[in-house]
Amino acid sequence: MISIESVTKRYGAKVAVENLSLHIPAGELFAFLGPNGAGKTTTIKMLCGLLFPTAGTVRIGGFDVRTEGDHARALISYVPDQPFLYEKLTGREFLRFTADLYAMPPDKAARKIDEVIELFHLDEFVDDLTERYSHGMRQRTVFAAALVHEPQLLIADEPTVGLDPKSIRELKILLRRLASEGMTIFLSTHTLDIAQELADRIGILDRGRLLGCGTLAELRQQAAIDGNLEDLFLKITEEAAAEAVASNASP
Repeated sequence: MISIESVTKRYGAKVAVENLSLHIPAGELFAFLGPNGAGKTTTIKMLCGLLFPTAGTVRIGGFDVRTEGDHARALISYVPDQPFLYEKLTGREFLRFTADLYAMPPDKAARKIDEVIELFHLDEFVDDLTERYSHGMRQRTVFAAALVHEPQLLIADEPTVGLDPKSIRELKILLRRLASEGMTIFLSTHTLDIAQELADRIGILDRGRLLGCGTLAELRQQAAIDGNLEDLFLKITEEAAAEAVASNASP
């Protein structure tokens, strides 16, 4: 579903992503980890077609995001870390607006909107203006909108921020179910226990470079320790930082 081939993204002299190659099949729940400034957001924006790589190619469902962007974006939903809603619309109106953006037939759109309202328990507030919503209500509404058009790829950036424990548990169950039904999930998060619990594979990015990618067992083998994901993440990133310092210090 996702094919990133030798992608580099530069902002002037700054390299945000360096020679990144990553392949994620349909139905995989992939967790993308990295410290602040690692290049995760830049990578996500390239997946969504909001940015184009300086070099290399990004394909979604076989479509080149640069040259076949309309086809690629039709397969995607993106849930950002800061949920955006049009505040003078109700939640229901926002869901209808989203369905219209994807040119869904009215009957199908109505069925899907009812389905996601029930799925995310929006009934109590879906007909209120979204300007009155709490962060958690906004997050649930944005997630509902993301699923209205039945995307093949869901990209979620810090999806649990602002959610209460019950909503987090329900979201985790939902993400695993969607993946089991064939949807590809690209999950960017700092919450390592959620990544460890949910992900089929995990990628660790730092300073624009992919330091490790694989199952938890494969990352343990790479790090040569039998720890949890936090232990592995810290060891892999700290070793890479030490190598960078040593490389910069060498004549």
